[in-house]
Amino acid sequence: MFKNKKNMFSQIAMFLAILGPGIITGSVDNDAGGITTYSVAGAVYGYNLLWTLIPSFIVLIVIQEMNARMGIVTGKGLADLIRENAGVKVTFFIFIGLLVADIGNTTTEFAGVAGSMEVFGVSKYISVPIVGIMVWVLVVKGTYQIAERIFLIFSLSLLMYVVAAIMGKPHWGEIGHAMVHPDLKVNSQSLAMVIGIIGTTIAPWMQFYMQSSVIEKGLTMKNYKYSLIDIVVGCIATVVVAFFIIVACASTLHTNGVQINEAKDAALALKPLAGELSSQLFAFGLFVASIFSATILPLATAFYVCEAFGFEAGIDKKWDEAKEFYILYTGILIFSVLIILVPNAPLIAISLWSQVINGMLLPVVLICMILLVNNKKIMGKYVNKPLNNIIGWGTITILIVLSVVLLVLPLFSK
Repeated sequence: MFKNKKNMFSQIAMFLAILGPGIITGSVDNDAGGITTYSVAGAVYGYNLLWTLIPSFIVLIVIQEMNARMGIVTGKGLADLIRENAGVKVTFFIFIGLLVADIGNTTTEFAGVAGSMEVFGVSKYISVPIVGIMVWVLVVKGTYQIAERIFLIFSLSLLMYVVAAIMGKPHWGEIGHAMVHPDLKVNSQSLAMVIGIIGTTIAPWMQFYMQSSVIEKGLTMKNYKYSLIDIVVGCIATVVVAFFIIVACASTLHTNGVQINEAKDAALALKPLAGELSSQLFAFGLFVASIFSATILPLATAFYVCEAFGFEAGIDKKWDEAKEFYILYTGILIFSVLIILVPNAPLIAISLWSQVINGMLLPVVLICMILLVNNKKIMGKYVNKPLNNIIGWGTITILIVLSVVLLVLPLFSK
């Protein structure tokens, strides 16, 4: 019995040591853009789009598991593998597109910082530069272990949306009915929102960050089962947060016919409906999520661009050891902060076009990934099993269809 207990504690200790990549990567899904998407979905359609979180959950687990397995087996980042197997020219065009999209995405995160702090009466000219400096110091002056622990705390902080939702007094019977039998009119607007919810779950940069962070932790196949648990826990946490954001806005804003355009509007609108605390929790959740993603997005971008072109990369390396990595990271942060500080900057247009580029590049990245994970020269006996391929190619097909529909939909919306 004592031996069993000792074995159980050693397994828990092993899991806690490996904990991180899956939870962090999944949690960054709930960034400023994701929170906005879920908030608008709840405000406009009530509980009727909660069902979309089920396929989103499945997609997230399938893709992240492949990433983790490939990183553990090869010890190489996804960008490295794409360059080695697709050539420099293909790699160059893919990663230039990803770099442009991620600058737009990072700008959107700083817009989330600005908007959330405005709810508390803090000007963007104060909040954005301070957060930008904090984020830079964390990555450039810290270590991977310190950064990861802070990221995990950020992930847990997102659970405050559960409290905000409960304060809105949701109707659990209606939620259950909507999950099983949603009352939804199919038109261009509702279809666009469905695509938005599923699409915000998975982004091109995530594939590179997940694989890089598995390598950064030095995981091996003996750690695989613990890594898989980390991924599943992260996916569950991600979907739970998304669920309660939709519920919070559905049970208050939708019920009272309040229309919103962004997550900041939802935080402000909750005050007279669910109380000041609920409003502040929602705004603070947006603030935490925005800082979290403003750290991870440029970090992931610097990782995969440097990997793709053969430069040294990693938080644990000194500036002189990975100069290109740190210069790129710093440049993305400065550029994004400056865009936010420009008066009347077209932030909505920047966010929209970055998502369009993401949508166009995502299928390309996923096709590269699934071809690599099925290559026996690269993966050996750890290639995908038939079921993995059915789910993987099915996911890619659905994402391609959704991306095409997302691009074509505006032509038929008038």
